[in-house]
Amino acid sequence: MKFKAEVRVELKPGVLDAEGKTTQKSLKLLGYPVSNVKKINFYEIEVDVNSAENAKAVIEDACRRLLANPVIHNYGIEVTEMNNSI
Repeated sequence: MKFKAEVRVELKPGVLDAEGKTTQKSLKLLGYPVSNVKKINFYEIEVDVNSAENAKAVIEDACRRLLANPVIHNYGIEVTEMNNSI
C-alpha cells in the first residue's frame, strides 16, 4: 500500500527565526503591512508500507534522524492512504 505523509517542521517557541525575521523586515521595506513571519519547512513524502501505523513509524524515524533537530524543532505528521486509481 502507498501512503502520503505530510510533515511540518518549525522552530520551537523561543528559538530565534533569523530567516523569518529577515523576510519580515524585507516585506515591510517593500510596503507590506506584515507583523510576523515564520519560516516553516513542509515535506510531502510517499512511502510503500502495509499500514498507516507503519507509515507513521517510518516518518517519525525520518524526522528524528534527519528532518528535524529535536533541540530546536517541533514537527507534526499527517498520514493518508493514497488512491491508486487514476
